[in-house]
Amino acid sequence: MWKSYADLLVNYSLYLKKGEHLYIRSTTLAEPLISEVYKAAIVIGAHVSVQIDFFEQHENFMQNASDEQLTEVPLFHKQAIETCDAYLYIKAPFPESSISISSDKRRIRQEALKEINQVYYERTASGSMKRSLCQFPTEVDAKRAGLTLEQFSNFVFKACGLKENNPVSYWKELSKKQQKYVDFLNSKTTIRYKNKNSDISFSVLGRTWINSDGKTNMPSGEVFSSPVEDTVQGKIYFDYPTVYMGKEVEGITLQVKNGEVVSWNAKKGQEHMDQLLRTPGARFFGEVAIGTNYNIQRATKNILFDEKIGGTIHMALGQSYGQTGGKNQSSIHWDMICDMKNDAEILADEQVFYRNGQWLI
Repeated sequence: MWKSYADLLVNYSLYLKKGEHLYIRSTTLAEPLISEVYKAAIVIGAHVSVQIDFFEQHENFMQNASDEQLTEVPLFHKQAIETCDAYLYIKAPFPESSISISSDKRRIRQEALKEINQVYYERTASGSMKRSLCQFPTEVDAKRAGLTLEQFSNFVFKACGLKENNPVSYWKELSKKQQKYVDFLNSKTTIRYKNKNSDISFSVLGRTWINSDGKTNMPSGEVFSSPVEDTVQGKIYFDYPTVYMGKEVEGITLQVKNGEVVSWNAKKGQEHMDQLLRTPGARFFGEVAIGTNYNIQRATKNILFDEKIGGTIHMALGQSYGQTGGKNQSSIHWDMICDMKNDAEILADEQVFYRNGQWLI
């Protein structure tokens, strides 16, 4: 399966070409997939650089680094983000470390990486750097999802279309279907999400809906845009749990006025949420989206999969995606997911085009 996965990533998601420079980043746990991706890219004629993190590398750095070291951007990562043609990040997390890191050090490091993260957003928005984010199944994510490693691996393979006879054809067909959705949405001005716990609206005038068809995330299966920042109005309840910066938050309710979150609460993780919303730009939305991957039908507390669940919407606080025309800037981008399968509808310019998890167009 790793060879099929690698072929999909190299030939479809990154559509890698001879002479292009590919930057791969992951952990030692993902070696089987890294090896196959490396091989496939070399066969094409690409130049490949690999950064592999080891267990507790990040934690040991954060605990022991001086302020001077915390503010230094790693030279290899900086050069790669500024110059590579394609960037593949393979998520393969280790078990949680017992090493504690102070919130002050986290903030210093977050601020230090802000500039290179902005380069990343600008290059992906302009198309000068192709990127793909994917998952290598590990015990950590399997346990978080409440599955065995074998079950979680099969979940990942199904979500990526790797159990289809021809995975590339599967994604091309999904892309065609989603293009119809974005063409419709790009002709509209105002969007409204409604269900029994939520009623929130926003303008997308001058913004662009994007067809996320497996070229930037694998798996994908969503259409997304950015709202006009000061137009978001209403209340929304996010019923799916979310894990952000290693901590779980669940049962989130947001009240929004003139684009800004004016009040918030969570059934779980309130303190973490309070801290995150002190981040500059974090009380405004950078993304609005609709999940379209009906191969994913359960939450795993892994945003790569959960935000794509067919029959859900999600909104992200913080950084906008430049390719949508969004202008909000922040060091965070926090996706929150809302179920739309029951007593729910989405309207565009007051036209209902989506009801109870299904598109009507």
